Amino acid sequence: MSLPAPALEHVCDLAVTIDTPVEVGTTAMGLRRMIPITGGTVTGPLMRGRIVAGGADFQLIVGDGTQAHLDARYVLELNDGTRVFVQNKALRVASAEDSAKIRRGEPVDPTRVYFRCQPIFEASTPQWSWLAEHQFIGVGLRLPDAVHLSFYKVC
Repeated sequence: MSLPAPALEHVCDLAVTIDTPVEVGTTAMGLRRMIPITGGTVTGPLMRGRIVAGGADFQLIVGDGTQAHLDARYVLELNDGTRVFVQNKALRVASAEDSAKIRRGEPVDPTRVYFRCQPIFEASTPQWSWLAEHQFIGVGLRLPDAVHLSFYKVC
């Protein structure tokens, strides 16, 4: 017996500004990088605000450079003043050539890159408690100086 497929509800779009990557180097696990998050905006039907500077995206690049396992942690400040902690784990997969371009900060056709994420939210105010009571998924786009994300609540 198959159950009905879940529906998705658009929550928001993020335009995340980033700084120059900090290259840790190749470890036994793969290539490690840290991408500083410098700010950005949150727009959408259910959330609006800004991204607080000071977060970072910690990356592990494996598969001969074609897979990037991302773990970004940052804070949103919503228009009502509520601050929301976000941990966003993602997988980005592209060809070796496109992956090298991304690492060099060059543009890549987004249709050639698989970029999906699973954000988890923590908020301290009752009106945002629903963020901890649902699952979310997202899609991403890496630009040379920014990351764009769209988040969806799984209903």
